[in-house]
Amino acid sequence: MLEENRSALKEWVVVARALGTGRQTLLLRKGGIHERRGEFEVEHPEFFVFPTYLHQNRQDLRPECHEELARAEVSRPGAGLVSIDYYAMVKEVFQVTDLALLKPLEGEHILSWSAVEQRFFYRGRPGLHVLLARMYQLPQPLTIPTTARYDGCVSWIELDQPLPTAGGRPVLSEIEFRRRREAIRRTLAPAAA
Repeated sequence: MLEENRSALKEWVVVARALGTGRQTLLLRKGGIHERRGEFEVEHPEFFVFPTYLHQNRQDLRPECHEELARAEVSRPGAGLVSIDYYAMVKEVFQVTDLALLKPLEGEHILSWSAVEQRFFYRGRPGLHVLLARMYQLPQPLTIPTTARYDGCVSWIELDQPLPTAGGRPVLSEIEFRRRREAIRRTLAPAAA
């Protein structure tokens, strides 16, 4: 793990919380991936999860997560501030071009099936990247001011200053993370072939 980092991935606050509690282990992304030497890689393999309220909505979440969305809206930090609680390390990336392979992964993320389908077919190019993330909770939230540079519909942002990662503790035990990783690999094996 890097000692400090400036890279952050913007993600809905409700998804950030699901990642931070271990409820979610995957990120389903259309972009932010590069292909080098025939292999897919994330733009930044380690990053802070930058919670955003932009575009999150009930219909894109599984029904059991609707209350969490309401709680997230109520506990929003003060104007001009963002609270960063989690750090991620991407352990594997799968390019999935068969929508049916994503159905068994519903328990590993909080998106509704219709949201998964929309992302899969976004811009008429079928496919998604599935990122398996090892999540770390920071010892205390890092509250920073938001800036205009952080606004908009972009996935990756570079923070104005590097933030420390020291003291982050894994959200899942090593045994539980390994168990889930193997189950995901078995599910997505046809995608990796």
